[in-house]
Amino acid sequence: MTDSDVRGTRRRLRRIEDLTDVYDFLEEVRLRPGMWVRSNSLQHLDSMLTGYRLALGIHDIAEPFDFWTPGSQSRFSEWLCQRQCRPSSLGWAAEIEREAERSGRPAMEMFFELLDEFRADAKPDRHSRAETQQAHVSD
Repeated sequence: MTDSDVRGTRRRLRRIEDLTDVYDFLEEVRLRPGMWVRSNSLQHLDSMLTGYRLALGIHDIAEPFDFWTPGSQSRFSEWLCQRQCRPSSLGWAAEIEREAERSGRPAMEMFFELLDEFRADAKPDRHSRAETQQAHVSD
């Protein structure tokens, strides 16, 4: 089974066991958001990513994770607040959904555009931060 990626080229959809990190998973969501995320809701995607992060901690898996950091704001949320030039306690999903509604655009589409921009802006040493040394949920 194949699907088009954002550049219009065709690629094979991958099996879950072939995914190596959260960004691989998000690329599968990008290809088929309706299959993965109920009602194309970023709030639901945020909940899925929180579960992903909890599983990393429970299984003591070290993986860079930019979407939820227990006890502090995530790197993606920090980046989004800086990009929007305003702080927010709502979280990235609610902020993007609000902005998408104001602009009349699909929130999922806006999320992936912002994700691409975030990743392009990321510094090469971004994985050296404390939250990426050990994906472990604090007690």
